[in-house]
Amino acid sequence: MAIESMHHEDRLFKPSEEISKNAHISSFDHYKALCKKANENYEEFWADLANELLIWNKPFTKILNEDNAPFYKWFEDGKLNASHNCLDRHLKTQPDKPALIFEADDGSNKVVTFRELYEQVCQLANGLKKLNLGTGERVIIYLPMTIEAVVAMQACARIGLTHSVVFGGFSAKSIQERIADAQAKLVITADFQFRGGKKIPLKTAVDEALAMGGCGCIEKVIVLKRSDDDIDLSPNDLLWQDLIKDQPKDCEPVFVGAEHPLFLLYTSGSTGKPKGVQHSTAGYLLHAMNTSRWTFDIHANDIYWCTADVGWITGHTYVAYGPLALGVTQVIFEGVPTYPDASRFWQIIEKHKISIFYTAPTAIRALIKASEVNPETDPKKYDLTSLRLLGTVGEPINPEAWMWYYNSVGRERCPIMDTFWQTETGGHVITPLPGAIALVPGSCTLPFPGIDIDVVDEVGKELNWGQGGLLVIKKPWPSMIRTIWGDPDRFKKSYFPEELGGKLYLAGDGAIRDEKNGYFTIMGRIDDVLNVSGHRLGTMEVESALVANDLVAEAAVVGKPHDVKGESIVAFVVLKGSRPSADKAKNIILTLRDWVGKEIGPIAKPDEIRFGDNLPKTRSGKIMRRLLRSLAKGEAITSDISTLENPAILEQLSEKL
Repeated sequence: MAIESMHHEDRLFKPSEEISKNAHISSFDHYKALCKKANENYEEFWADLANELLIWNKPFTKILNEDNAPFYKWFEDGKLNASHNCLDRHLKTQPDKPALIFEADDGSNKVVTFRELYEQVCQLANGLKKLNLGTGERVIIYLPMTIEAVVAMQACARIGLTHSVVFGGFSAKSIQERIADAQAKLVITADFQFRGGKKIPLKTAVDEALAMGGCGCIEKVIVLKRSDDDIDLSPNDLLWQDLIKDQPKDCEPVFVGAEHPLFLLYTSGSTGKPKGVQHSTAGYLLHAMNTSRWTFDIHANDIYWCTADVGWITGHTYVAYGPLALGVTQVIFEGVPTYPDASRFWQIIEKHKISIFYTAPTAIRALIKASEVNPETDPKKYDLTSLRLLGTVGEPINPEAWMWYYNSVGRERCPIMDTFWQTETGGHVITPLPGAIALVPGSCTLPFPGIDIDVVDEVGKELNWGQGGLLVIKKPWPSMIRTIWGDPDRFKKSYFPEELGGKLYLAGDGAIRDEKNGYFTIMGRIDDVLNVSGHRLGTMEVESALVANDLVAEAAVVGKPHDVKGESIVAFVVLKGSRPSADKAKNIILTLRDWVGKEIGPIAKPDEIRFGDNLPKTRSGKIMRRLLRSLAKGEAITSDISTLENPAILEQLSEKL
């Protein structure tokens, strides 16, 4: 059964002449020509890009190997090194250009040039070589969002170690699970991270993880000392500063096969054990570079800032690898967008003259609310004239938040790249291109050239434009997930299910293509599809309608079982003002229900609306919908909430009116 869409967005923003004139992809015809080339000769399309962008130690002769589908291989007989591609190539052309500008939580800055970054990476790589780790062995990186986090990733890549970064907000249990699953030999961590004016210990979480058992594989823990506090070191612990002491500032890269696992990144374990998503070296790096180049239209003089932490895929692809390989200067920020107040992002953009800014809708919605409460934090109070391009990542952005971002931050001159992709895809798969594709608020628009995307029903049959269904990718692409570490069967069942024929990659999201222009709109996770009286509605649509009301800052919608309708709609809402008292709340509920009825249709009216000061989120800003589903049903919360930033909010949201 198709997912119904009742939302129609008519606003269209065409690329400006100025943007198109200088863009890598300069027109819609240029975009179509690339798609046509990919369609007519798929392998050649990717091979040409791989030869253009990557530096090979041994060129490849085989392009795509489909013999053991869905375990595809790309460029498999070629050899290269990811760190060599990111750093060495800049030493002759721009050694003194700033590579990373570190903006600390307290507002202080540190700049490293490409040469300095290369030297730091080489020193750490030389230190790691002394620890007798073999090619392909796994290293857990549990570091704050600092220059050293990028150095650690690049140093592993340089000597053929496979890194697995764990976000600094994850608990000891999460670290333990990942160490045990990856059978890692080494952990690289720090004594502390600094966020929102707080000093948060990291080393103690690693110690706790190791004490839980199952981590006998760990031989050493490297600790980066960032404070004057004494560190409790065990016999297997070694200070980063001691490891790199007297190490040479050059280190020959270890050239590995194109399919060598560059990293494992574990996706959330909200349902069962975390999945270790395995990425290759060549295919992954190729797409990281090419999407950075075409989606963000990166040029040599840009100052680029992606706010994502390296603990997530966005921080891998669009901080640690893609932009570095392109040689662009970028900002790295350890803090949070609301400290010391909610103007922090705008201050950083003004201070460093950022030209490309990439952040999450969650952050945007929080900053909308903050600017309503405190006008001094409104972006319009700051000089943001350096900006020329904006991007969003992590979840669909509702049209009204998109418009605020466009008007208040971009001042109606910066195109917004609403990028759809996943940990598993390695890089953007649906996104506008700034010089070529007209923008529609709330739509991620069209497939990236070379990515063959469609919407199908439950048996894999193509649906007509205008019909919602399952988002799939029909052909393998270079940066795709290679397997789930240690669990190939789960990989096949999760992403290439037999019911869709075993060859279609199932993204796990519902989507619809606009009947007129074929633009994609993501309608939320498949498990976030509501079935109300026989109508299947994407939660995202109801959320967008709620947020379009002037009273609402943020909303999350879930379904709960209903005797008559099958499912009823429960909305959790954060208002721009304070949380209302009971009488006032009842009036607002009536207003919002009528509003959604008007925006979408009576079928979409929430049966229940609850108010909170905010929504339950992980420290990375993702809304924990499984908790909301439990609250909606009135179930006691028994699952792990260690990654939840604000546990107190659960009590507020459990209150029915």
